[in-house]
Amino acid sequence: MRRPVLISAVIAASLLLAACGDEPDKSDESDGPATSAASGLDAVTVTGALGEEPTLDFELPFSVDAAAAKVDTEGTGDVLADGQTLEIDYLMVDGEEGTTLASTWEAGATESMIMGDPNLIPELTAALADQRVGVRILAALPGVAATESTPAQASTILVLEVVGARVVPDRAEGEAVEPPAGLPIVTLAESGEPSIEIPADATEPTELVAQPLIKGSGPAVEAGQQLTAHYSGWLWDGTQFDSSWVRGAPSPFQIGTGAVIPGWDQGLVGQTVGSQVLLVIPSELGYGEAGQGESIPPNATLIFVVDILDAQ
Repeated sequence: MRRPVLISAVIAASLLLAACGDEPDKSDESDGPATSAASGLDAVTVTGALGEEPTLDFELPFSVDAAAAKVDTEGTGDVLADGQTLEIDYLMVDGEEGTTLASTWEAGATESMIMGDPNLIPELTAALADQRVGVRILAALPGVAATESTPAQASTILVLEVVGARVVPDRAEGEAVEPPAGLPIVTLAESGEPSIEIPADATEPTELVAQPLIKGSGPAVEAGQQLTAHYSGWLWDGTQFDSSWVRGAPSPFQIGTGAVIPGWDQGLVGQTVGSQVLLVIPSELGYGEAGQGESIPPNATLIFVVDILDAQ
């Protein structure tokens, strides 16, 4: 459903691609081989008070051959726990040029991540284990080789500060809504994970369908908010292509700003927190003529079941 995959596009590219085992891109490292991740972190000094954008001191060019993360400053708040939605501030710096790639302090808004999300690099997850709100983490992330859809990325340095943590429900909660006939039929497992059946008489829609299946009692979702959601996605023939349930953790993302496909922006803004929404998205509001990788063909109608767990 996304254009970027997790948190912001920049931080996601490093944290998720590294987790998928992509090899560092060393094509531009003319000044010598990459250092080990551990020694790379030792060569970075972080200064500045918690709650403010830090300053990093390191020699250019900075390059590591593997991801690493460590606690820079311990927090003093509540202990972090798996499944919590963490509010984070972060600074990401390009190791080749020393320039800022992204900064929530500069943007003026925190972002979210899920504690224990299996899609994050394990080094970051390990560094956050048993820590408290207020912890500041220093991480080194290797470069990523170019692909057909993404440019090469140099090694980066990330400073991440956890400024808040909250527990969100693990499934939609509210009043059941009877959907009209002719839509995909949704069945929930005991865990809350959805599955679908396409009725024989169902007609593939040409306009967006955003049908609540459970009406939550929370506030209405507004454009620009960070949502936390569980979701699964299928093609119109019933082939599943994506699921946060299968990955083992809900996903945070920004809504109403073009960070996700238009069908999500249009279909979820205005829904209430706690709701479960069936989205049937025509191609022009999904991935269009281009499709998406090998899993979503061109001109595909998409079906999603989305549990809106939180909005901030």
